[in-house]
Amino acid sequence: MKRIIKRISFILLKTLLVLFLLSLFWVLLYRFVNPPISGMMLYKTIIEKEYSYKYQWKDIDEINASLPLAFISAEDQLFLRHNGFDLEAIKDAIEHNKDSNRKRGASTISQQLAKNLFLFPTRSFFRKGLEAYYTFLLETLWSKKRIMEVYLNVVELGKGVYGVEQACVQYFDVTAKNVGRSQSALVATVLPNPLVFKIGQPSAYMRRRQAWVLRQMDNLGSEAILKEWYE
Repeated sequence: MKRIIKRISFILLKTLLVLFLLSLFWVLLYRFVNPPISGMMLYKTIIEKEYSYKYQWKDIDEINASLPLAFISAEDQLFLRHNGFDLEAIKDAIEHNKDSNRKRGASTISQQLAKNLFLFPTRSFFRKGLEAYYTFLLETLWSKKRIMEVYLNVVELGKGVYGVEQACVQYFDVTAKNVGRSQSALVATVLPNPLVFKIGQPSAYMRRRQAWVLRQMDNLGSEAILKEWYE
């Protein structure tokens, strides 16, 4: 019996080591190679009949600085300073969700990227654990600039619409390089539910949030806080 237990333990440890090395290689690969597809795209292609997606990669220097600033302002104002997790936001969300039917999330941009790029959008503690693991790898092995660059390219911004380039071309008929500041703020308002909120048909709520995002963009220091990314 002891030999069997020892053998099983060895196999499990070996399997975990192989999985760790594969995940490490995967994350390191995408540090230098632009991902051809994300977990979210693959998942929806598998589970939804006749699903198609549009995805155009653009390097960060081909994306107007107002776009990453808008997403930081709307989704994760501590993005440039935290290590992947906003502990205060997590604590506040836990307290809020105890007594509210409208649940509040606390995912950072790094966590959102980990989920969308490497995982499937399932709901389980196991998936949340993997999300935390991949977030740690991203923050350890990538720069903030690379995290934002990939995020802006794989984020879902409408049904089958992925990345800011595709969204800007489809909804504004301009490239992500030439998009306006107000348009950038509007794009960021569709999160966290791009299938309900539509860039092409902005609701009154989206217009209010757009105005709020524009104010936050100024409050954070405007595009100057991202200047080194574009030099």
